[in-house]
Amino acid sequence: MNIDNINPQHYRQGNIEVIDFILDQKMSYLIASATKYLCRYPHKHTGEGGLEDLRKARWFIEKQIEEIIKGGGIK
Repeated sequence: MNIDNINPQHYRQGNIEVIDFILDQKMSYLIASATKYLCRYPHKHTGEGGLEDLRKARWFIEKQIEEIIKGGGIK
């Protein structure tokens, strides 16, 4: 079995890879990370695995909100 640790199947769903969308939209690290977890959660695992990806996405979104409140703006 050939496992691609850099670009696993859960990043390659649909017509466009998540990384290509992130780069096209010029997302910040925090927003890109949240996007990655939101896009992969239904495909990577079922049950707790999916919930863990949603929790990770929420963490990155909360961090972005903190930065905006501190005056860091949207980057």
